[in-house]
This record gives sequence, C-alpha cells and structure tokens, in this order.
Amino acid sequence: MELLIAVVVIVAIILLSCINVVPQARAYVIERLGGYQVTWGVGIHFKIPFIDRVARKVDLKEQVADFPPQPVITKDNVTMRIDTVIFYQITDPKLYTYGVENPIMAIENLTATTLRNVIGELELDETLTSREIINAKMRSSLDTATDPWGIKVNRVELKNIIPPAAIQDAMEKQMKAEREKREAILRSQGEKESAILVAEGKKQSAILDAEAEKQAAILRAEAKKEATIREAEGQAQAILAVQQANADGIRMLNEAAASDNVIKLKSLDAFAKAADGKATKIIIPSEIQGLAGLAKSVTEITKES
Repeated sequence: MELLIAVVVIVAIILLSCINVVPQARAYVIERLGGYQVTWGVGIHFKIPFIDRVARKVDLKEQVADFPPQPVITKDNVTMRIDTVIFYQITDPKLYTYGVENPIMAIENLTATTLRNVIGELELDETLTSREIINAKMRSSLDTATDPWGIKVNRVELKNIIPPAAIQDAMEKQMKAEREKREAILRSQGEKESAILVAEGKKQSAILDAEAEKQAAILRAEAKKEATIREAEGQAQAILAVQQANADGIRMLNEAAASDNVIKLKSLDAFAKAADGKATKIIIPSEIQGLAGLAKSVTEITKES
C-alpha cells in the first residue's frame, strides 16, 4: 500500500512538472530528444516526460546593453575612447538560441568593430559633431549583422566620447579663444550701435531745434504782421474819425447858417491855437483884423459899463 502511494505521488510530481505556463513577453524553446521541437508562446503547455525539455527561456522585451569604452582611431590619427549603449529586442527565439553561442558578447564585439570602422572614416571634428550620423550608421550595420541571430537592434547611442588629454586642453583653449572673440565682437557691435543711437539722437535733436526755431520765426512774423495790420487799421480808423469829425463840423456849420462874424471869430480862435503862445509873428488876414478891432471895441464898452 505504501509502495502504491509512493508511486502515485511520483507520477503526480512528474505530471505536474510536465505542465508549463509561459508568462507574457516570454518564449520557451522546446527540444525533443536533443533536437529543436517547438517554441512555446504565452499560455499553458504540456511536454512529454523525459523526452521533451525546455532548452531556453527567452525574454522578448526590449533590452539594454551598456558596453565599456572602446579605443578607436579617427581618420586624422587621433586616438579616443567611446562607449556605446545598444537597445535590442529578440524577435526569433529559435535563432537566438541556436544562432550564436553568446549573443551579448557577440553584439559587444560586433559593436566595437563597427564603431572602429565608422570612426575611421571621420576626422576628429566630424566625430565630435556627428553623433546622429554615427548612431544611424552603427544601428543599420548592427541590425543587418544580427538578423541571423534573431536579434533586432532598435537603437544605438554613443554615450561618451573621450579624446586624449592634450586634445581636450587644445579644445578648451580653442573654445576660450572663440568665446573671447565673440565677446569682443559683441562689445564692438554694442559700441557701434550705441554710437549710432547717440548720432541719431543728436540728429533728431537738431531737427527738432530747427523745426522749433522755424515755428518760432513763423509765429514772430505772424505776430509782427498782425501788429502792423492792427496799427494800420488803427491809423486808418483815426484818420477816418478825424475826417468824419471835420465833415460833421462843416455839416453842422452849414446847417446852423453861421454869419460872417461868427466865422471870423472861429478863424481868430484857430489862429490863437495855431500860435499856441510860441509864435513870434502871426500874419492875420485883413478880414480878421477888422473883426479884431470890433472885438476890442466891444471889450472896452463892457469895461466902461
């Protein structure tokens, strides 16, 4: 009885060991009697005990391989060290299992040789400024070379480019000289623009001063013209008023029908005003002389009364 139980337990263990569940993004390569049989995908699978075996469990996710720096020589004979990062994915588990003994080591060596070939076609300056070109060339070359291994290279990146110390010193001096040159250019451009702005400011100031002086001269001329016109109008109005007064006086005399004696008295009064006490000799017409005698007689009669 105990033997039977033991046999049942052993058979159960063997049967359970023949049940395999393949998880997501994984693949199992199955061999039967030492030869390739099938590749299991995601799900539950059964194998024949002692005949089938899992030869390799393959990860189908994209993977990253970071390789150490490799010495390379540029076209102008400059030795530098470059390390690379490879992003790859297994597309065929069978080829990956049977295509090459150590796929990662094979990719590393292939990357080193491809990198030497690509860098050998470029000079130092091109190497430092052409990362994208180098990445594209290496990816294309590695992807083609790894197809028989069931591997697809999705991306290649140059992580670090390390030139010799002497080259680094020379590059730093060159960069410093370039920065000083750009600084001098910017300073001279600033001074030039400043001088231009100052000159433009002076020009605009002179233009504004000239415009202001012009406007002031125009305003002064307009004011003088207006004053002259006002003065002429005033004189014209004064002459017109005098003439009007004279005309009114003559008209009033005509309307009053003044006698000769009144006219003569007015004439005498006008001569008195003309003399104004300053004349030493006044010639009086004979008509006014008779009137003067009459005035004297009237004055004497008034005194006697």
